[in-house]
Amino acid sequence: MACLRTAYRAIALASIFSSTLALDACTQIQQAVSSASTVYYPIDLLGHYEQDITHWASSSTQSSACSVEPGTAADVSIIIQLLASTKTPFAVKGGGHTANPGFSSTTGVHISMTRFSGVTYDAPSSTVAIGSGLIWDDVYEALEPFGVNVVGGRVSGVGVAGFTLGGGYSWKTNQFGLTVDTITAFELVKPNGSIVSVTTSSDPDLFFGLKGGLNNFGIVTQFTLKTFPQGQVWGGLLTYTVKEIPAVNAAVARFASNVSDPKAGIIPAYNFLLGQPGISHLMFYDGPSPPAGIFDDFLAIPHLTEDVSTRSFLSLVQSAPSNVTTGARGAFHTVSLLEYSPTMIEAILNETTFWGTQLALAGATFISYDMEPFLPNIYTHNTSPSAFPPSRGPGYVPLNLYYAWAPSTSDAIIHTSLQQSAQHLTDVAINEGQAIADAPLYTNYALYDTPLERIYGANLPRLRAIKAEVDPDNVMGLAGGFKF
Repeated sequence: MACLRTAYRAIALASIFSSTLALDACTQIQQAVSSASTVYYPIDLLGHYEQDITHWASSSTQSSACSVEPGTAADVSIIIQLLASTKTPFAVKGGGHTANPGFSSTTGVHISMTRFSGVTYDAPSSTVAIGSGLIWDDVYEALEPFGVNVVGGRVSGVGVAGFTLGGGYSWKTNQFGLTVDTITAFELVKPNGSIVSVTTSSDPDLFFGLKGGLNNFGIVTQFTLKTFPQGQVWGGLLTYTVKEIPAVNAAVARFASNVSDPKAGIIPAYNFLLGQPGISHLMFYDGPSPPAGIFDDFLAIPHLTEDVSTRSFLSLVQSAPSNVTTGARGAFHTVSLLEYSPTMIEAILNETTFWGTQLALAGATFISYDMEPFLPNIYTHNTSPSAFPPSRGPGYVPLNLYYAWAPSTSDAIIHTSLQQSAQHLTDVAINEGQAIADAPLYTNYALYDTPLERIYGANLPRLRAIKAEVDPDNVMGLAGGFKF
């Protein structure tokens, strides 16, 4: 018993020491940064602190000693050098859409990039410079008057920074590749405080690492992306009840195997809500109307609701019900596939129903399996290597598993269930002949304890070497995330 009391006392003292260290760092930052930046504390009555630390999934939010909103790259440099010198844990939050706890939150110093909100379009170079504190909705709205767009997020509320640094699957991926394939420059504050523009010519190794390598190399304050002409698009959301599932299954399989138009895309989501399965189905065509036949099967099936029209790109993105579960505890996981066969689709439906039923007593409020069929050539639009995907070979397509729940006491069972479900679906795919046993798992969907080898494959040694050169003191190790 005496040993136990000693252990508890040691933990309590360590917690007090850590809190004191973080508060001291907050004070130093407040005194050192310019008037363009502000430090907020939990006692903030105007809500800035709360807004800074809040995430889309409540399970990703932690109470930090303070939050700081840097307003310039120079202030980011000051902040990161102070954190490095004091070895204070910190987090960097862009849009706050990660479902992995601790990836962009901390009990130390929370850095909110919200003031990096510029969108500067350069017509002569067909590029746009985008601040790392934005969500994609902001970017699409700003670019709409210019008649151009970027390869960005597909649903409302997703942050630019985490999405881009993780790879980026988009409605425009069939035409132009992943978001990382369209980046021309990063403005980066390195762990030593230096502010650099990283391009393929200025630093090819670091440019490679930043394209999918997350927050391992410093703090990105701005991305420069290629732009593409954008007019009105067609699409939106259909929902179906349980009795229509067989017809939808068949339509999804036909689309995935037969539609080769790179302007067309779908995200069928098999959901379990209020005790039964159902389907929410997003459709997209990069033009004011799709050619006959592409989406006819889906439209012909009797549906519960319909929000499909010719509209702006932003309107289509905001038609997705992605914010319905905002504030719930949440977690993602993923399986990489080569195809959505009828067998695979049926297995996904079975998982939705099985885990929706099984996890009801654990407080699960929403179970969703989102299928994302892309064309097999999506990795060939840019042959320049990137951290993710680790190979430009097979064009793997992601399956996104998403669970939302209420009680924190269910965190462990949700985590285990996601792992088991992903493994079962992997086994189904392998048993039907899909060569996916070693397929890389998409960075932005992978559960927090996914081995790095399963994400970065053969790229991992190179990424670790770049990390050791750029960050020899492992400053970025003080922040959460997948670490090299």
